[in-house]
Amino acid sequence: MTNVLIVEDDPMARTLFEIYMKNSERYRMAGAIESASMAELYCLKKQVDLIIMDVCTALNASGLDAAARIKKNHPKIKIIIVTSQPECDFINRAREAGVDSFWYKEPSEKVILSIMDRTMSGESVYPDSVPKLKVGNALSTEFTECELKILRELTSGDTDEEIAEELHLSAWTVRKYVKIMLEKTGFKSRTQLAVAARESGLVIKGY
Repeated sequence: MTNVLIVEDDPMARTLFEIYMKNSERYRMAGAIESASMAELYCLKKQVDLIIMDVCTALNASGLDAAARIKKNHPKIKIIIVTSQPECDFINRAREAGVDSFWYKEPSEKVILSIMDRTMSGESVYPDSVPKLKVGNALSTEFTECELKILRELTSGDTDEEIAEELHLSAWTVRKYVKIMLEKTGFKSRTQLAVAARESGLVIKGY
């Protein structure tokens, strides 16, 4: 039997995962916790073979950061990152952290069990692409990498000067890209742009 740790702060999602484990003859629950901040400690105390972990967890703890620490110190533990957020950078960060597989949440027992089986057999399962979103008049695929970096900082309410310092750009460059994004989306203010981007899940800062 494969011992599975669930790291998920959404009670409904956590309950579904628990039901899937109980229905399976191949997996059993090693535990279920709400915050990724406790995941590595849990692995030291319990036998864990596979972790299913959300990106955004309780106490503002990042599942991606926790995954990187666990893969460094416990490389034999398999990790599947799951999320309902289409943040464009999550997949890249998961790969960099050494995460074995990545799954966009959907209420499908068959799909998640298949990904778990494939992951435990040594396969790395990732989606082919990030879900397409619409932000104002623009599709998420219309934003450049630089625009997305600036947009992510913009959602925190930072000024052009603060964004420029954070990203090692000039304030003029930041203003130029913000203007371009306003034209793409049709929004009249940077606040509208930032709110729409954050609510859509296109960019999420802090995880």
